Amino acid sequence: MLALKFIWLISILVIFWAMVGYPVSLIVLNKIFRKDNKKDDTLEPTVTIMVVAHDEERVIAEKLQNLLDIDYPTEKLEFLIASDFSTDKTNEIVEEFIATHSERRIRIHKSINHYGKTNAQDEAQKLCDTEILVMTDANAIFESSAVRELVSYFTDQDIAYVSGQLRYINTEENQTANLEGFYWKLDLMCRSIESKFQTITAGNGAIYAVRNSNYEKIPSIECHDSYFPIVYALKKKRAIYNPNAIAYEKAGEVNEDEFKRKVRMNRTILRGICPDIRVFNVLEYRWFSYFYFGHRTCRYSLWFMHLLVFIINIPLSIWGGWLWKIIFGFQLIFYAIATLGWITRSSNKFVKIVTYYCMTVIAQWKGVINCVTGKSKPVWEKAESTR
Repeated sequence: MLALKFIWLISILVIFWAMVGYPVSLIVLNKIFRKDNKKDDTLEPTVTIMVVAHDEERVIAEKLQNLLDIDYPTEKLEFLIASDFSTDKTNEIVEEFIATHSERRIRIHKSINHYGKTNAQDEAQKLCDTEILVMTDANAIFESSAVRELVSYFTDQDIAYVSGQLRYINTEENQTANLEGFYWKLDLMCRSIESKFQTITAGNGAIYAVRNSNYEKIPSIECHDSYFPIVYALKKKRAIYNPNAIAYEKAGEVNEDEFKRKVRMNRTILRGICPDIRVFNVLEYRWFSYFYFGHRTCRYSLWFMHLLVFIINIPLSIWGGWLWKIIFGFQLIFYAIATLGWITRSSNKFVKIVTYYCMTVIAQWKGVINCVTGKSKPVWEKAESTR
């Protein structure tokens, strides 16, 4: 019985640390040490902005026009559209745009198979000889200063990667998007502080930049925006965050779309818990070890910790006294609220929060199942409400 209580307590502590304890610890650290990253607004390296697109006819024209509005020397800027085996009018729209804007350096690379975003980036990168690669999605709209802001943080050779800030534009009028927006702001706060101390644990696929000389080909099931920071940290290089490099996207507006997006994000969740045992060598990797455990390992373990808390609570509620019965009852009520919220599409804010949280945990479970059964793929069905 004592062993069960100990495991239950550890599970609760992991959940608490992932959702509350770790962010609070970063806030405290930031107030004590008050670090910041250097910036050099005079930096103007050559840049390729790479847009990966698969069947993005609905948004690609707006994206292309947005690229032309980027505030950066035209002689040092080129655009490369990496079309991941698009079968709609994406290629046609891009080619027509290239023809009508021949004064700008715009190219398209067409993958001959649909192998996913990472493969398309790997293929297209071979065509680039610029110093910096800026990666972005077809549905992400840049502020005009975004590229200048990204490159301004490459002040030292040990900085290999700079992630920008993604802002959701539909959080006020849609509750599902609002909840994702709140969660995302908390995550960005953590990244901002991690960046000041040493390095972030993951970036953001909508807007990030990498030195071309530091680019590495990775397994196609992985995403560069989350995989590169780990690779660079283990090589004693830095991946940092610039909140002033801003892109805009729509968050998922329906639970089903947001669920699919989170399942896709968890397609390598088991590897994410411990991508390399070296990340936990705090003597070697210092703050990064602490950041990764709190921000990634604990969070990627929520699916298992919630299972342990529930399963272990059953025998404890039978033989452990009235307190354990009350705790188990609270769990049943919690999950009942989430189920009711999903079925009824309740607009009650408390119900929406509980439903959204449980959805993220279930998405992790789906990701785990896909990993174990071999269903995790480098390609995915995009969330249409984000377009």
